[in-house]
Amino acid sequence: MKILTTKQIRQADEYTIKNEPVASVDLMERAAGAIAGWMTGKYPEDCRIKIFAGSGNNGGDGLALARLLLDAGMEPEIFLLKPGKSGYSADTSVNLERLKAKNFAPAIIGSPEDFPQISPSEVIVDALFGTGLSRPATGLPAQLIDHMNRSGAEIVSIDIPSGLFGDDNRENHGGSIVKARHTLTFQFPKLSFFFPENGKYTGEWTILPIGLHESFINEAETPYCLIDRELVMPMLKKREKFAHKGNFGHCLLISGSYGKMGAAVLAATSCLRSGAGLLTVHVPAKGCDIVQACLPEAMTSIDDSGICFSMLPDLDKFDAIGAGPALGTSDPARKALRKLLGSARQPLVLDADAINIISVDRELIGMIPPGSVLTPHPGEFDRLSAQHKTGHDRLITQIEMARKNKIVIVLKGAHTTVATPGGSCYFNSTGNPGMATGGTGDVLTGIILSLLGQGYRPSDAAITGVYIHGLAGDYASREHSPESMIAGDISTNLGRAFKFLK
Repeated sequence: MKILTTKQIRQADEYTIKNEPVASVDLMERAAGAIAGWMTGKYPEDCRIKIFAGSGNNGGDGLALARLLLDAGMEPEIFLLKPGKSGYSADTSVNLERLKAKNFAPAIIGSPEDFPQISPSEVIVDALFGTGLSRPATGLPAQLIDHMNRSGAEIVSIDIPSGLFGDDNRENHGGSIVKARHTLTFQFPKLSFFFPENGKYTGEWTILPIGLHESFINEAETPYCLIDRELVMPMLKKREKFAHKGNFGHCLLISGSYGKMGAAVLAATSCLRSGAGLLTVHVPAKGCDIVQACLPEAMTSIDDSGICFSMLPDLDKFDAIGAGPALGTSDPARKALRKLLGSARQPLVLDADAINIISVDRELIGMIPPGSVLTPHPGEFDRLSAQHKTGHDRLITQIEMARKNKIVIVLKGAHTTVATPGGSCYFNSTGNPGMATGGTGDVLTGIILSLLGQGYRPSDAAITGVYIHGLAGDYASREHSPESMIAGDISTNLGRAFKFLK
């Protein structure tokens, strides 16, 4: 699914109105119907609902919603902000008259004295501002937003929480923003939904299709995309009847140090569970027995050092190489990683301590082979690049670094992002808070390594890998609960994730 800018979404509305064709007020009715369907499916008929509407088209959505909820047997209260000099938008005016025709007139809010009391047991619908907002919310609207936030009531925002910008919020200072429990957004997620600093405003967001014209969507150009099943399914390679293990790659995993062999086991297990034909795990001598006991399906390459990564095996027989989980950052490990970067001709996936070593020795950044996949979490990424104040800032650096160094950067998080050498950026749609536990990154490294070994292009391996990783995590969360999940549960559920895709 494409992620369009707010300007492009407005253009999509205009194109649909002109080419479907459909009247703009009827497109608004379509949007309100989608919201009403969601709300009547979630809340009981006797639920006490207060709708707060602005003078623009977001307010028109709220007025249309009020009428549809009335038709469904609910009894919402509606409060309409007094308009400025420009008055109500045309479609908002139409829906205001339609409400009045049902003998249902909204209360007008012209000052703080007009604010209603709100009980924490009520549901608020936020229809004050849509994506057209270009400056922070101040004055009476800001006071109303603060009043809504203080109420403790559950807030449902229409399209976007009022006060939040749809794209870039780095200069959105000094205003008030609705803190929604649910955001019901039309057709596309907004770019701002994917950054951690905005999570407290958007809550759980849901995409509601409203039938915007497919021709415009197909032709719209954007560097941003949501990773979903429809994107990943065509990337999956089919297995032929007469295939053998040699057809699915021989992977090398360089992982582990004394006292930290669990990372090697987790990454290796996930590599094999993701379809690698053969796997060799290069480990310190004292870790060999652990890997062979835990994972008899993997072969081992034993380092000269008993406790850390210090030398390379012969690389020629491997189709892909992964390095980093729990390697440590000792002098021998740093020297050996430098040799790896200078010697490898295979696709690489670099994680954890491999990234930390590169962060200390910046000269190594230029030695990373083009097409390599790096999988940092935000802290590792900031050490690799620079400190960032916001997720949006970090995204811009991620995209530029991937383009400049011709590598794929997987930035892990609630919506793991994949930046490609071509400048595109993909946001993952799977995963859950139960994955915030030690070892889940090692699992991801193993998955991506396996896909690289099977011949996936680096960007496809990263996109497919993060989606399957999150999907297996979702299955694990349903089975165990987010609180009780451990990283191994993700590996265990990889088979279910692959089945879902097929």
